[in-house]
Amino acid sequence: MTPTPLCVNLHHTAFLVQDVAEAFDRYERLLGLHGENYGDHAVLRCMHEDYCLVLHQCGSLSPSLEYVAYELRPGLELKEARAELERRGARVTDVQVPGRGAALSVTDPDGNVIVLVERRRPEDPRPPIMIETDSLKGYHPRRLGHVNYLTTDAPRAVQWYTEVLGFRVTDWIGDGAAWLHIDARHHVVAFLDKGLDHIHHVAYELVDWGEMRVALDHIAKHGRYLTWGPLRHGMAQNLASYWRMWEEEVFIELYCDMQVLEPDHEPVTHADTPYSSNTWGTLPPRSYFRFDPKSVRLEREQAHAYLDPLDSSADPLDS
Repeated sequence: MTPTPLCVNLHHTAFLVQDVAEAFDRYERLLGLHGENYGDHAVLRCMHEDYCLVLHQCGSLSPSLEYVAYELRPGLELKEARAELERRGARVTDVQVPGRGAALSVTDPDGNVIVLVERRRPEDPRPPIMIETDSLKGYHPRRLGHVNYLTTDAPRAVQWYTEVLGFRVTDWIGDGAAWLHIDARHHVVAFLDKGLDHIHHVAYELVDWGEMRVALDHIAKHGRYLTWGPLRHGMAQNLASYWRMWEEEVFIELYCDMQVLEPDHEPVTHADTPYSSNTWGTLPPRSYFRFDPKSVRLEREQAHAYLDPLDSSADPLDS
């Protein structure tokens, strides 16, 4: 029997950063987010939501993903959610999150921290496009869309997210990459077997292809360049571009036109071919799945552009 879904919405991601003021300025400048800096932490939003990003001072820790937060389904209170999570075998911890107070924390098999908050309806129910404002930037995403992880065991991760949180499998590519959903959007989280457990990217939705151009022109003016894209994913169908936020060891995906699932959608296992990843034909460089300093440096130097494709010994990542 398929477990009842506990979550209905991806609420925010939280990152540990070296300097809250610097990171706040960087996410505001590069992504067009806006929010408040409280000194020891900051919150930023895309449009009119509570927020989509929390920044905390990392202290003696390394800058990295801290947790990913989801909203519980309407009417499900924390006490009930805790009892259900424990019944499903999860170890639950009480935590506090900015602006929302009490929350629950669980950890997936890869060590990724998941935070659950009670569902709260927006104070203004109108579509965001109808809300007048003097705080939004000229360029900004419309919403936080999904998070993707690298993993050492995709089937194990899928089993945990489906059995403990009640997520639903959308699609597979081969047997080592899986995408899961909690609503009609194609996916809210994904796992790719790449031999390490690490956040890969946080994705922000744009309106359309025209805004993608605006966004990529904007980040290029600030010294950030694409690692992969623009491209069209075969599985999920979205247009996407990926660039590195090297300070927190994560990629940012900007995307639009993602597949909306039919009510009777059943998971599809796509062939593990380039076409499933990019119908336009170009696969990412090997550095796309790496976060070590050498890979980041060589990528920023565009080292792959100077390689002889017939000389396999010339790959700088092998040296």
